[in-house]
Amino acid sequence: MKTMIRVLIADDHAIVRAGLSAVLGFEPDITIVGEAADGEMAVAQACKLKPDIVIMDLMMPKMDGVEATAVIRQKLPETKVLMLTTYGTSADIRRALAAGAAGAVTKTLLNEELTAAIRDVAEGKTVLTSDVQQSLNEAQNQPEFTQRQMEILESVTRGLTNQDIATQFGITVSGVKQHLNAIFAKLGVSNRSEAIGIVLRRSLLKL
Repeated sequence: MKTMIRVLIADDHAIVRAGLSAVLGFEPDITIVGEAADGEMAVAQACKLKPDIVIMDLMMPKMDGVEATAVIRQKLPETKVLMLTTYGTSADIRRALAAGAAGAVTKTLLNEELTAAIRDVAEGKTVLTSDVQQSLNEAQNQPEFTQRQMEILESVTRGLTNQDIATQFGITVSGVKQHLNAIFAKLGVSNRSEAIGIVLRRSLLKL
């Protein structure tokens, strides 16, 4: 007989909690022992229920998932935390892993993949879905920009034209284009749209 895995679900969206409970409710070796709608509640419920695993949403009110993970891991070292994220941004995931999370998965995960991840974490494994791993890998190879290039990249992301940027920084439009060409080369892209896409996906800027 398999050992029952006791799970606490922490997510600020009731529909997500209900969905996870419904999916996991069909698994013979997984039982939902409680739910939490914010980080503070997640900590309180974890301390009360002492689950084997907390499925923790990365972004939550009152106390975010990373902070809650750090507190839970400190108070309950036997309880493991599996982060649940929508976007899988590398900076937040790195913070979560540093706080003691046993892994991170995205909400686009298939049901069978989620249950497999829970079982792996219960066995002491570190679980990172392919999209999360890709985000972390990309972050390790971030291009280095000059201060002016960072400023221009931020301006581009905010939708400013070359003329707007030139006026803002007191340089020529030609100078802006030169900076943009250097930025595109470092990112391995050929236009603004591709550059903005990489900026958002890799969280290169704090917008």
